[in-house]
Amino acid sequence: MILLADGGSTKCDWILLNEEGEQIFKTRTLGLNPAVFKKGVLEERLYDNVEIKSHLDVITRVHFYGAGCGTPKPTAILEGVFKEYFNDTTEIVVKEDMVAAVYAVTTEPGIVCILGTGSNSCYFDGDDIHMSLESLGYILMDEASGNYFGKRLIRDYYYKRMPQDVSTEFGKRYDLSADSIKMNLYQKENPNSYLAHFAEFIFTSERNGYFYKIITEGIQEFIETRVLGFAEAQNVPVHFIGSIAHFSEDIIRAAVWPYNITIGNIVQRPIDGIIDYYRNQVLKVGQKQS
Repeated sequence: MILLADGGSTKCDWILLNEEGEQIFKTRTLGLNPAVFKKGVLEERLYDNVEIKSHLDVITRVHFYGAGCGTPKPTAILEGVFKEYFNDTTEIVVKEDMVAAVYAVTTEPGIVCILGTGSNSCYFDGDDIHMSLESLGYILMDEASGNYFGKRLIRDYYYKRMPQDVSTEFGKRYDLSADSIKMNLYQKENPNSYLAHFAEFIFTSERNGYFYKIITEGIQEFIETRVLGFAEAQNVPVHFIGSIAHFSEDIIRAAVWPYNITIGNIVQRPIDGIIDYYRNQVLKVGQKQS
């Protein structure tokens, strides 16, 4: 059986399929970003999952697509964790989440964008993935991501740039003391996910002019830096993956209109698209094996 995973810094979705493409179970762990978490944290988050543990004897392949797996060193760390946990005969494949995003939305040429806890983009030519530049993570990049908006909210709160009613509600919902914020950002692990959890305030509150403004500015910055940098931007569909994209669809469509960009698929969670890809392209369910 093949265990598939689509992982970010905050959470990771897992699906076990048999060779006929039938779903055995679907489960979730906390995020397994090897560029953010130490080996011990990765192991703890994986080992704590009862569903995965109870099926270890039938898992023959593990294909993991996740944030932080775009460079060799963190990828090797996660591969090591998997090789220790799963049996020696298991096939271990670890690739960056951008690959899964492509699988989830298209088999044709297009630009694929991730807007979740972090953000990224690539051009898919129908066969291969092409990155415009390497991502430098949540401190320097990640435009229009959850951590981008979380950072913006905290800054606006402290600089008193929020409307008073929004500021009051924000202060009621979260611990915004300077000590707490600095502790989480500079002394605890996973500061990008900590920042991203503030972004839910925007998307679980009634839309107002202030929220619309900051979402629009973030999306606009992402389009200018991570979409228009591709020469193919106006010739192929641009697809979006992630919760931020899902809840900002109207703003995305408005932001790309001046650039004559065609919007393709907008998908909140890519795991279902990944399942379809594996059933049709890898397991080839219903097709004769060559």
